[in-house]
Amino acid sequence: MTDNQLGRSGYWYDRADDTATAVTSVDVLNLFRQYRAAETQMRRDTRDSMGMGETDLLALRYLLRSAKAGETMTPGKLAQLLKISTASTTILLDRLEKSGHVRRAPHPTDRRSSIVTATDGSDDEVRATLGRMHQNMVAAADSLSADEIRTISQFLKRMIFAVESAHDHSPADAEAQAEAAVAPALTLPAAAPA
Repeated sequence: MTDNQLGRSGYWYDRADDTATAVTSVDVLNLFRQYRAAETQMRRDTRDSMGMGETDLLALRYLLRSAKAGETMTPGKLAQLLKISTASTTILLDRLEKSGHVRRAPHPTDRRSSIVTATDGSDDEVRATLGRMHQNMVAAADSLSADEIRTISQFLKRMIFAVESAHDHSPADAEAQAEAAVAPALTLPAAAPA
């Protein structure tokens, strides 16, 4: 799509024709943008209410996920997940430990390392802050038919590909990603005949 087509399409601008009743691809992209803005605001509100920065909240998310999976989290592994230096991870963990969100304990088999866990209070705080929103999101997803789930999953995979491939300069990688983007996101049973 050329810049000229983008301007006429309404994607970057409000639709000039509000009388149109058919939902267009531009409408879908605008709705997607509105969802992203709402999600961004929710994350900002969550960080503010918990007194955390973006990386702090992401670290807490990784810690809670690893605990749920029964996995051990070390500062080094957390640094890799966050894509920050080990020195920055130490500062982050000091801050989260001081605020009562994480606990560090000696690693049982590696004296040079430690284990990091989120406190029970952190889990409770995250659930209190995000629980209602997560319930509403699950309810919205649960209300979809199998065909709608399949269609939305394929669309979202294509959107992920579109964003991730914007900086991909390898034709072979781009071709493989394109094939993956159009493959079904979920294996669902065929829709029952109506």
